[in-house]
Amino acid sequence: MQINQVPYLDHLSLMERYKEYAYPNLKVSQLVRSGQLIKVRRGLYLDSQDTSYSMKTLANLICFPSYLSFEYALCYYQMIPEQVEIYTSASFNKTKNKTFHTPIGTFVYYYLNPSVYPFGITRLEEKGQPFLIATKEKAILDTLSKVRGVRSRRGLNTLLFEDLRLDEDILRDLDPLDIELLSTKYHQRNCHLFAQWLGSRKK
Repeated sequence: MQINQVPYLDHLSLMERYKEYAYPNLKVSQLVRSGQLIKVRRGLYLDSQDTSYSMKTLANLICFPSYLSFEYALCYYQMIPEQVEIYTSASFNKTKNKTFHTPIGTFVYYYLNPSVYPFGITRLEEKGQPFLIATKEKAILDTLSKVRGVRSRRGLNTLLFEDLRLDEDILRDLDPLDIELLSTKYHQRNCHLFAQWLGSRKK
């Protein structure tokens, strides 16, 4: 995914934009201080006058490779009642769990094993810009994979409907085959329990 295009500006594109200045890096720093440029992270900037950027696309760009998942994806699919303001994503970046507090929002990245990472990802668009997000099935399994200590069907029910407050009707509409295939890749008991739970509801 390229970032050297408007509205996403990388260091090289800014150096080209301000190459007529004796000290382009100093010019960039001045623009950040004045608020004309927004520094999202090192090497990634936005023009404060250009509001055409997509927060979802930014979530993919801040930590690459990554895709939106966990609580944010559950909210996006209206699987939970709460509004989620933090952009949560999965990544297999070597820096395991990382949080970026930026002037425009907070972005959290959770490490996911590379053997699980590439499955259950869909490409959508916002403002004509692409972003990657987990499918409903992958989002719930990613979320369950973060939780430890679930050892029984009763514990799973408590987690799903009391702790996460998931919508049971939406859960029942999930694809049981996708859940079953994906759950085997996590090697975690609660993911297997959820596959069994969903399978029993489909019978």
